[in-house]
Amino acid sequence: HSALIRSSHDGESIGNCPFSQRLFMILWLKGVIFNVTTVDLKKPADLQDLAPGTNPPFMTFNGEVKVDVNKIEEFLEEKLTPPRYKHTHTHKRTHLNAHPDSCRFLKRWRKTPILEKALLKSLRRLDEFLRTPLTEEIDADAAGDVPESTRSFLDGPDLTLADCNLLPKLHILKIVARKYRGFEIPADMTGVWRYLNHAYQREEFTSTCPAEREIEFAYLDVAKRIK
Repeated sequence: HSALIRSSHDGESIGNCPFSQRLFMILWLKGVIFNVTTVDLKKPADLQDLAPGTNPPFMTFNGEVKVDVNKIEEFLEEKLTPPRYKHTHTHKRTHLNAHPDSCRFLKRWRKTPILEKALLKSLRRLDEFLRTPLTEEIDADAAGDVPESTRSFLDGPDLTLADCNLLPKLHILKIVARKYRGFEIPADMTGVWRYLNHAYQREEFTSTCPAEREIEFAYLDVAKRIK
């Protein structure tokens, strides 16, 4: 199998692209042996023969090129099934996604109270979800208040497809908002911080994540327009 992802600004290492990392994480979680090729978007001629008019990430399988991230994910779940490969399922739960609000907050020329309020609201929803115990965490026979969740990831102790989608975006938000907006995820959002810190302990996330300087570089032009 071969996966083509966006290269860094130096044209060699892993670039900033949450969609590429999402697929990279899925393959890593499944234990698939595959080749990763970084693609320099400053050299579009290199892409024309493979997938004209589209941008990475791509995936090739038996000579067929797949370019839609959602369809690639579905394909991987269909083809790379147990017992040979791990099952990276996601439960039938509603997963909160702060990414749309974070995009608006990071890409607007000026930091505005309205955008910051919207972002905080999205993060609060995510924090509340992560702090609310799942059914399997609740002891129906126990007396007293229901304890706060201690799970590592969205669906429990294991990484799933939902985490592969959300974690790269949440990490980008943390890095770029701090660097260019002076915004920190509030310390009292213990659910969000527990979630991130558990991700930073997992090889599947850290080994597929671009360097912080690469994430910052990707938003440098936006930051310049703010000043």
